[in-house]
Amino acid sequence: MLIKTKEELDGIRKAGQTAGEILKKMRQYCKPGLSTKEIDLYGGRLMKEYGVRSAPILAYNFPGFTCISVNDVVAHGVPSTQTILREDDLINIDVSIEQDGFWADNGGSFTLGQQNSPYDHLIDASRDILKQAIFRIKHGMRVSELGGYIHDSAKKVGYTVIKNLTGHGVGRSLHEEPRSIANYREAFNFRRFRENEVVAIETFISTKSEFTKTDNDGWTLRGDKGGFVAQHEHTILVTRQEPEILTLSNEIWS
Repeated sequence: MLIKTKEELDGIRKAGQTAGEILKKMRQYCKPGLSTKEIDLYGGRLMKEYGVRSAPILAYNFPGFTCISVNDVVAHGVPSTQTILREDDLINIDVSIEQDGFWADNGGSFTLGQQNSPYDHLIDASRDILKQAIFRIKHGMRVSELGGYIHDSAKKVGYTVIKNLTGHGVGRSLHEEPRSIANYREAFNFRRFRENEVVAIETFISTKSEFTKTDNDGWTLRGDKGGFVAQHEHTILVTRQEPEILTLSNEIWS
């Protein structure tokens, strides 16, 4: 989405704020013993309280209000009564919503209460690389340059990236132009970020796999070579200086 009016700016700011607050509250709600279905239903109740709708349901008829991925699930984890959280799990919650005609998207990986978790370094890498990458974005920057930076940063700390999951434009629908904001340098992507453009930037930092495969349910994504992945995501507004982070209320950097 390219913001053209104050009303549009106010609308996307509100949607971003709400999406971030819902993600934050869902993360705080998680505890060992809860199923991912219970957590998702809590997210659905929050959406009702805020007067917003689930973007995955609206856009794709996804079987859950949110995507909740645990351990070796990379993304698009379907909430289930059979998936029970444990203290040492690697968990990712991805929340995207529609509010008054505006759409926002955010997510984050974390563990529950475990100090010195084996996933700490991976989670920190994903979160830190996202932050460093976002603050490089400004009007005129090549999208592929950002992808190259993310990939190179992951390699420096011993990881790689998932190449078939990307960030994307967002605003008036869940996925808009630019359709692909990859975590690696796409040689033939000549697109540049534009001032007042709304985009969702997300890292998929991986221990082994570079691509995903889809489970028989048609939704759940796992790495083609195994291992684990941490994801963090913000919806941002591109400017000529530092971008405005519209989902900052999720506190994934805190």
